[in-house]
Amino acid sequence: MYDVNAIRADFPILSRTVNDKPLVYLDNGASAQKPQVVIDAITTAYSHEYANVHRGLHTLSNIATEKYEGVRAIIARFLGVANEDQIILNSGTTEGINMVAYSWAMPRMQAGDEIVLSVMEHHANIVPWHFLRERQGVALKWVDVDATGALETQKVIDAITPKTKLIAITQVSNVLGTKVDIKAICDAARAQGVPVLVDGSQGAVHMPVNVDELGCDFYAITGHKLYGPSGSGAIYVHKDRLAEMRPFMGGGDMIREVSKEEVTYNDPPMKFEAGTPGIVQTIGFGVALEYMMGIGMQAIAAHEDDLCAYARSRLSGLNWLNVQGSTANKAAIFSFTMEGAAHAHDISTILDKKGVAVRAGHHCAGPLMDHLGVRATCRASFGMYNTRDEVDVLIDALELAHDLFA
Repeated sequence: MYDVNAIRADFPILSRTVNDKPLVYLDNGASAQKPQVVIDAITTAYSHEYANVHRGLHTLSNIATEKYEGVRAIIARFLGVANEDQIILNSGTTEGINMVAYSWAMPRMQAGDEIVLSVMEHHANIVPWHFLRERQGVALKWVDVDATGALETQKVIDAITPKTKLIAITQVSNVLGTKVDIKAICDAARAQGVPVLVDGSQGAVHMPVNVDELGCDFYAITGHKLYGPSGSGAIYVHKDRLAEMRPFMGGGDMIREVSKEEVTYNDPPMKFEAGTPGIVQTIGFGVALEYMMGIGMQAIAAHEDDLCAYARSRLSGLNWLNVQGSTANKAAIFSFTMEGAAHAHDISTILDKKGVAVRAGHHCAGPLMDHLGVRATCRASFGMYNTRDEVDVLIDALELAHDLFA
């Protein structure tokens, strides 16, 4: 049984009020709230166990190192990766994708080479490739979504040419909630020798993920979207790609020996983890993933699918609300505008007065906003602790906003 009330009780912030109304937190796509076990792990780490990792032989350093390094195995289990040495710890998806751009793509690409992207990508999976376009003449090849917001798998596959050196694609759109058939894309790309990078920031939180089954070359995740601390994250890298990558940043831990004349590098994954890491953030991230796995990713996905269907049904009854993306295969993420003069920021402000937290703006998805022909939307994004009752509160708040702006 999926006990959403028991889960909600694990998140202390969900019991608070905002503007004298019970908090309805629907901004999970931007950042999810943290369960008490994560908060406790962070407090314990700072209060009783803090020391730098890898460099000390004293008791506290050993404890911190053991807990920090243990997270690598937790992430591997969460992502279905057999070899934890293929997990590089970092501050999140943005750092992971930039690492791939600098360490793997930059030395391998030249003018005229192509990178295939969908129009749904978050800026974190766009801007690093624009760096290669500006500096090395790499061409960005865009694949549009259809009228329902779905991304046709065959269109991505058809975009592959002999010049294609990488496909960089999201698993779930942070604006439309559209789910992408990553495995089919990876199968077709592998047959043509094209690596695939997956932005799993929204995918991994909404569904079970098995990277080995997907067959991608890179898979990036962010801790704060997975109910963990900000400043934590990881990227999976296929062993063949690891062997092709040069160091990303220089510093401690990523080296074996340094002299005036030369430097020798550590083995992966340490080769790509320079300097003192986010020790406590990463420990908290591991606890968050264990918390999710304890509930069960299939159970979380089923609960959110139910919320998605219920929210879709309720929102469709508001004929003055324009919901972006109607594809059947989507996560519980809804972006919308309101007919009339109401700006997304105005709508968000009215909803906040009713205790409903949503995101308003372009959602770091400029190309998609251009494709949709809108400058900004409101976005309600659901998580494992949200309920049908909260959908109803959202609907009531939207009706109030509509009445005010009518």
